[in-house]
Amino acid sequence: ARFVESGGGLVQPGGSLRLSCTAYGFTLDSYAIGWFRQAPGKEREGVACIHSRDGSAETTYYADSVKGRFTISADSAKNTVYLQMNSLRPEDTAVYTCAADPLEDFSDRLWTSWSSYDYWGQGTQVTVSG
Repeated sequence: ARFVESGGGLVQPGGSLRLSCTAYGFTLDSYAIGWFRQAPGKEREGVACIHSRDGSAETTYYADSVKGRFTISADSAKNTVYLQMNSLRPEDTAVYTCAADPLEDFSDRLWTSWSSYDYWGQGTQVTVSG
């Protein structure tokens, strides 16, 4: 089981990027998928999370620092989760990593807890500078 992340890069403040996280070897529908980021010298931060239990509507979570600017979504047919990032700021500069936690183990109150997730991607660099 592995993730492949893409979509990072250099963007000017106010710009947009869309990150992709595609799973191979397992089906994302059975997992909560989180996006985390870590900037140099800072702790890893939970940015957003998405899951759907028993075919119900998706539940999403966002860090206060990105609410209204970032949107997490999922495409089951492509086994991919996206993070659309708008109105980017220099403080959004970080390595962004997706992670998966099996739904049977997932707790809503722990969605920002990196250690709760079982699988992680390799990360993609996002740099906001201009």
